[in-house]
Amino acid sequence: MSLGFLLANAGRTGAALRAVTAALPQLTGADAGRARMQRGVVLHYRGRYDEAVRDYGLAIDIAQREGDLLLEARARNNRGLLNALWGAAGGTEDDLARAAAIFGRLGLDLAAADARWNGGIAAGQRGDIAGALRCFAAVEEEYRRLAVPRPALLLDRFELLLWVPLVDEAVEVAAAAVWELRRRGMASDLAEALLAQARAALLAGDLDTATGAAAAARARFRRQGRRTWAAFARHVELRAEYRRGTRSTALLTAMLRTAEQLDATGWPGPALATRIEAGRLAAALGRPGRARDLLAVAARARRRGTADRRAQGWYAQALARRLAGDDSGAALALRRGLAVLDRHRASLGATELRAHSGTYGQELAAEGLDIAVRAGSPAGVLTWAERWRANSLRMRAALPPDDPDLVAALAELRLVSGLIEDEVLAGRPAQALRGRQARLEQRIRDLARRVPGGGDVVTPPGVGALAERLGSRVLVELVAHGDRLRAVLIRDGRAGLHDLGPLGEAVDLARRHRFGLRRLVTTGDSAAARAGAAHAAAALDRQLFDPVRRRLADRDLVIVPVGALHAVPWSALPSCAGRAVTVAPSATVWLGADRREPPAGPPVLAAGPRLPAAHTEVRRLAEVLPGARTLAGADATAAALTAALDGAGLVHIAAHGTFRADNPQFSTVELADGPLFAYEWERVARPPGCVVLSACDSGLTGVRPGDEVMGFTAVLLALGARCLVATVLPVPADPTTALMLDLHRRMRAGAGPAQALADAQRAFVAAGDASARATAAAFVCFGAG
Repeated sequence: MSLGFLLANAGRTGAALRAVTAALPQLTGADAGRARMQRGVVLHYRGRYDEAVRDYGLAIDIAQREGDLLLEARARNNRGLLNALWGAAGGTEDDLARAAAIFGRLGLDLAAADARWNGGIAAGQRGDIAGALRCFAAVEEEYRRLAVPRPALLLDRFELLLWVPLVDEAVEVAAAAVWELRRRGMASDLAEALLAQARAALLAGDLDTATGAAAAARARFRRQGRRTWAAFARHVELRAEYRRGTRSTALLTAMLRTAEQLDATGWPGPALATRIEAGRLAAALGRPGRARDLLAVAARARRRGTADRRAQGWYAQALARRLAGDDSGAALALRRGLAVLDRHRASLGATELRAHSGTYGQELAAEGLDIAVRAGSPAGVLTWAERWRANSLRMRAALPPDDPDLVAALAELRLVSGLIEDEVLAGRPAQALRGRQARLEQRIRDLARRVPGGGDVVTPPGVGALAERLGSRVLVELVAHGDRLRAVLIRDGRAGLHDLGPLGEAVDLARRHRFGLRRLVTTGDSAAARAGAAHAAAALDRQLFDPVRRRLADRDLVIVPVGALHAVPWSALPSCAGRAVTVAPSATVWLGADRREPPAGPPVLAAGPRLPAAHTEVRRLAEVLPGARTLAGADATAAALTAALDGAGLVHIAAHGTFRADNPQFSTVELADGPLFAYEWERVARPPGCVVLSACDSGLTGVRPGDEVMGFTAVLLALGARCLVATVLPVPADPTTALMLDLHRRMRAGAGPAQALADAQRAFVAAGDASARATAAAFVCFGAG
């Protein structure tokens, strides 16, 4: 029996099973129960799950008869975990809770912690992400107290990250697990870590890594006799091959064989994904009957299982309906699938989790959009674009204001960030402080992610509701349809659909345009920089606006960008110069902001440190805005500004800013006591009406699947702020002051933020050079202008 245990840990599961099975007839009493449990473990490794559950049950029966509490706890823990992983109904939580209680009674704190950790896995499998995160965080504290490493638990964290999904973090965790488990020589867990690495790479679009890691994992699983796990690894290899563009009968045959193996051995999720792609492949190969059969089997998943599986089931149903020529039935199935994902998103409280959850709806929304585009329906395209776009902003996800752990962690991170800056300026190494910073950021992410979900998802508006609010304004919503960029334009109650050309070309021009303007701002005016920026601006302007120019006339614009176009400095484009332009993450967000009444609290003016022009700017703005509350010098702290934001009609912040592309929620504005993080703005109970940020890059956003935006813009609009005037480029301090003074004078005289900004930009450009034009263009009005 002991030999079987060692063989199983070494990955030699076939030999392990033979050894334990041979021991069984020679054992009685509690020893027989222990052998049954050990045999269940080996069967679990080999993917024979029904047999494993049966042996665990026999071990529990023997343990209760013999009065062996330790054996009972171990067998219950194993059975509870197995049932949680494979979705067995009933008894999972009871097994795990009773196991933890028995371990605790026996004084086995580490084993009790392991059982509670498994409870977190069960919560995640039920779709309770926040509950799983809370459980993992509590148990990790216990592991630290016990000072016992648990490297294999990285794989459980990986699974949780994929449930959201947090793809970039999952890639990092999988790589860390591979390194740590290889270092420790844990063969069985290393094979699973390689599979995790392959799955994360597939989701991230890194097909070479996905194929290589999956092949390495499959080879290890086969040597270990773990055929079911080998089938899972093969599934990743085949999906990577499909995404490379391979369309062959051999690939279809391999997919079908693998899907059957996965179904037979208890991997419903991978089997479903493989079968859907096999159905799409069969259709591409001209075998529609075979495709419909495959998709019909996959569509059965729409009635049960986790949210992502049910959504995939509805997606399969939609694909089958389209093959049968029933586009209306397909659209209905897609709407039902997205409704499932809406409910899943509502269960996630944290902004970060909601923003990343758009990945699961990507294929469904793209299919619905394709139906509407092919039907030539502008209203339909708008509906499908809004159905998936910036969904996390359809409901407010505020952090709990009374979470002392989160408040303390943010305060400590502020302190550490200041210490790092001091060390760097003094030319001293700061590696230890940077390690502490990374640990604090991970803790803050974990704390923020525990927030329970709730709230209703706002239904996207139709053309009529938008037109009524637009009045004389024109809405231009950009939409990615395959490799084409399209626009839905609404004017005077009528909607039109327009093809704007290749999406990649627009993205490339937008990047060239930003590069040219950034060069003008940071290196000064030069003929080459001026010519480069002007050429890119003219080309981008022609692509975006020539097809709709007649309908735009000279009207104010509301623009809903797509993907990389969120960072366009719009006023630098000839068609937008001098025109009131408002930019919003979605038409739904714009409509909600435009309907919102701003609070009537007095203005707030704040100046950050190490920026003399900021103090000058705030002092002169105080003359323009009498009665404003001013925060400068030592008074301009994170706590003071956060409190002042509450209920203010207008807020202006002049400070250094930093945009964090890796996690926009850690973007900052620098204040007297250190950086104020985007995370902290979510704590404001009554959002300000209009916020002006003259900090560099303060209007930049991280864009996730579904055009989910993250950063100051997303936080403020989600809170309920009506509008934000911020920068999408670096800006020089001294010239910016004159632009900001003019902006506020015009707003105080009654102009709306978008019109006031346009007029101030035009006057500023007229009085300056190309560098002034770039500085002015850096400012964009977001929300409702």
